[in-house]
Amino acid sequence: MSFDLGLKGKRAFVTGGTKGIGAAVVTALRDAGARVVTTARTLPAIAADDVHFIAADLMTAEGCAAAAANARDHLGGVDIIVHVVGGSAAPGGGFAALDDAGWYQELNWNLMSAVRIDRALLPGMVAQGAGVIVHVTSIQNRLPLPESTTAYAAAKAALSTYSKSLSKEVASKGVRVVRVSPGWVETEASVAMAERLAEQAGTDYEGGKQIIMQALGGIPLGRPAKPVEVADLIAFVASPRAGAVTGTEFVIDGGTTPTA
Repeated sequence: MSFDLGLKGKRAFVTGGTKGIGAAVVTALRDAGARVVTTARTLPAIAADDVHFIAADLMTAEGCAAAAANARDHLGGVDIIVHVVGGSAAPGGGFAALDDAGWYQELNWNLMSAVRIDRALLPGMVAQGAGVIVHVTSIQNRLPLPESTTAYAAAKAALSTYSKSLSKEVASKGVRVVRVSPGWVETEASVAMAERLAEQAGTDYEGGKQIIMQALGGIPLGRPAKPVEVADLIAFVASPRAGAVTGTEFVIDGGTTPTA
């Protein structure tokens, strides 16, 4: 049995592809033979020769429009969109610390960036009768952390609902829409957070990881996921190997979520 994913020559657009999960997705798709375009707010210091980078702020409508147009022009059309860009910059302190500006920031970052990119590129997929969109959501859409990620969790829940609705609308037109929902992933940002918590608690990095896992209610696997593990799942669901898969959400969280 061949494990070829059938991605050679596919035209892929990955948002937020210079760090963490996004960078791993870019590598996975490129190594599988896809032509890859990706975005970041600033271009990486060392850019891969075979990946086209677009500097764009996807928290704005203008940045999304420019990035989508650049990707379409460079690739001559798009077969795969993977929305990885997102995150949270909200302060701690629960709901009272979130003003309107904070809410809008989280919604623009985690929901509207995907909505705007889809709106720009999905018509081309419908016209060609084929395409795949992968929305990276989060287990926080079901397990929010009220101290600091209420708005992020709400935005990811909205992204999940939007994704499901979109899948029902375009499946008959040849376009699959799938969600991948990670739990805690050991990215550069999460490593920095664990190190900061470890320093505050007077422990080492492994101790910092335990603090995070306890806050999540435990991870039965005993460790966070690695970016490459999430990327491999995304590459599979984006491939023709998963040709009958649409409208569903794949959780990759080491067993954190009590039910999936």
